[in-house]
Amino acid sequence: MTGDDRPTLPPVRLPSDAELARDALAAPLLARAVELTRWARAGGPAGAGIPVGAGGELLAEQLKQAAAHLGLSGDEEAPALAADAWNFAVDTGLLAVEEFEDSEDSEDSEDSEESAKPGGPGAGAEAPDGVGSDDPVGVAAPEPELGGLTGAQGAPAPAPEEILGLWRSGLETVLADAATPSFEELLDGIEGAVGEDGEIDPNAIDLDALDWNPEEESEALDSALGNLYLLTATDPAVAAGSMVPLPVLAASMTVPEGMDEPTDDVLEEVSSTMMRLDEQFRMLEPTGLVVHQPVDEALTREDEGEEPYDAAESGADPDEEDVSRYGMVRLTPLGLYGVRERMREAGLDVPAVGDLAHAGADALLAALPVYTEENAHSEIQGWFAARNAAGPTGGDATPAAARELLAAARGGDEAAPVRRLACQQALSLAGPEAEPALREVLEDRQLGGLARVWLAERGARDVPQPDEEMVFWLTIDTIAAQVATAGEPDELRDLVRDLVDQHTGFFDKAWRVEHPATGDVLETMGRVHPDKRIAKDARKAAFKARSR
Repeated sequence: MTGDDRPTLPPVRLPSDAELARDALAAPLLARAVELTRWARAGGPAGAGIPVGAGGELLAEQLKQAAAHLGLSGDEEAPALAADAWNFAVDTGLLAVEEFEDSEDSEDSEDSEESAKPGGPGAGAEAPDGVGSDDPVGVAAPEPELGGLTGAQGAPAPAPEEILGLWRSGLETVLADAATPSFEELLDGIEGAVGEDGEIDPNAIDLDALDWNPEEESEALDSALGNLYLLTATDPAVAAGSMVPLPVLAASMTVPEGMDEPTDDVLEEVSSTMMRLDEQFRMLEPTGLVVHQPVDEALTREDEGEEPYDAAESGADPDEEDVSRYGMVRLTPLGLYGVRERMREAGLDVPAVGDLAHAGADALLAALPVYTEENAHSEIQGWFAARNAAGPTGGDATPAAARELLAAARGGDEAAPVRRLACQQALSLAGPEAEPALREVLEDRQLGGLARVWLAERGARDVPQPDEEMVFWLTIDTIAAQVATAGEPDELRDLVRDLVDQHTGFFDKAWRVEHPATGDVLETMGRVHPDKRIAKDARKAAFKARSR
């Protein structure tokens, strides 16, 4: 997708690359992978590496040693955790795997055998006799180019961008694994696939009957991460660290739009999606992508007919406990970065706070309406700071920046009221140095109203009172902007009622206002005003405005 075809998502606030790189190195999976790479550097004769099996996997004995090196010996999950970390190191390229040359080839001559030994002139190593299921087929050693991260003497430390690239490459492999169901899950529902003794019967497996579509599974996980990203970008509470209940996330993926009361089938699908997400987030949490609170295992026991879970005995607040036991999740700052990078690669427009620091005022005003208040505040401050930094030494670029904003706010097009509202928001963060620029537009029909508001809020002297025509023009412009950005909330109903109450003959004057949105605004006022008679007057005024 290119240009206008690409979806644009709300901006997100990201830490610096250096902070993100520190988070990546602190993530359990990468931290263990780096540690095992250092262990491999010291392993074998003269640091020749660690013997490995097919695909670079650790052998049983080396797996025990790796778990012990990581301090996981007392953990029943130790073998799996050590294997995951090792495989992560291989997948990211921290470890380079060199397979032994085929034993038949090594028998061709004594010279070739000698050259195949570690430390010899050849590129490979001699395969040991009697290679079996737990015999080595090669060795794994640290990749020299990443030596600065894994303990190589004299190697330069990697830049934050290199660390993040390493983390992202490993993340992709974990995401692929998370989107792939286990063999047991694939066989579930295939009659006769698993015998009474628990053994799998290969003859009973019909590959065509396997209910698994790799693309659909991957897209479903991408959808979940995309929805988490959107919630983080739009909900200040989630952005601040609040967890998202898994049922809410699952429902956002499965409940059809506009369905007020989900059917039993839809609810069952939500439950199934929730449990699948729970498994996937368990796999993803060690990468540092998410913080995940798993589904309470008592729920599964209840489904299987065991004694129900007693919330009162848990000691937790009933409301909080009832939600949390169904699982919770949120993206970490590192996860927000990772999902954003994947979206960028997919062609989506995914802005970040700070992107507009060096943009023109027109781009800033066009973007601000979709920002949360906190993000807009940061973007505006960064925009002013960039102009001050680029200005003359010892000078203040605020007046010139204010003039640029005011110029961009002018216009009679449909989007102009929203630009002027954004301009007012941006100028609210300008210092008193902006006052000359605001005074220059006091007599401007489009900008004079917001200039007077700005000056009055700062207690400026000699601010002329607006005439009635300007008051009504500013009223129409403000309501048009609010409707375009927020729709018709209850606050608009209160505003309309107050305006009509404060101005006698409001509609007789309002329909004459020379503003492109006058008719639409008056129609909206008629729609939201609670008094039927006044609402009718508003609709009549809208008709007059459009008939001029």
